[in-house]
Amino acid sequence: MRLVLVLACLLGLGLGASLQRKPHHCKSPPLMSGAFTFASEKDRAWAICPYEYDAIEERIRIYEAGTFQNQSFTYDVLLLFREGVMYEIDDQSYKCVKRGLSGNFQPIEVPADASLLGSSVIGSSSGPGEGLLVNTWTGPAPDEGKYLLTMTEFGCIPVYNVFETEPFNWVIFSYINTVIGIVDPEALNPPPFCPGREVPPEGEPVDFFTVLKNMGKNTP
Repeated sequence: MRLVLVLACLLGLGLGASLQRKPHHCKSPPLMSGAFTFASEKDRAWAICPYEYDAIEERIRIYEAGTFQNQSFTYDVLLLFREGVMYEIDDQSYKCVKRGLSGNFQPIEVPADASLLGSSVIGSSSGPGEGLLVNTWTGPAPDEGKYLLTMTEFGCIPVYNVFETEPFNWVIFSYINTVIGIVDPEALNPPPFCPGREVPPEGEPVDFFTVLKNMGKNTP
């Protein structure tokens, strides 16, 4: 019993000292895998999205499954920002559409212009392993909107992000099962049945938020 009380006291002191430290702007690990849930207010869209994230080569693979305006959908997209292209992929039917991708790669980070709202513990600080120390930040988003970012104090791992944008009103991301590193490196390369480098993209280039807006509408 004494040992448990000592451990609890030490944990409380450790969390207390961490909460007293001044949080700092940070950048998430350059290689991550995991999943996030996505929900938008305006279009009644919800999805769970496993992903592979490579900030070194500026590549993102997202597999989405959810509902859009009360209709179920799946969507698989590979975004290659350095090449300025994206691939909409259907592994079941071996179809692949190559489109132009505009805009710069945006790493997962706390931007330099973000303002700290505060620090908190998700869960409980009463016992070992019961709580997660996080910091919440806010700042301006595209289209004169704003954002809220909740990141872990240690590791700068994304937990909960909210964006206010013109296409969606409010967009909410909740990250789960994050792993440092790439679980499936091949997922960040176009499948063999996709158009090659010599094939020009179809249609007008789109940006990342347009990709999210069109999910469930333009599946291959």
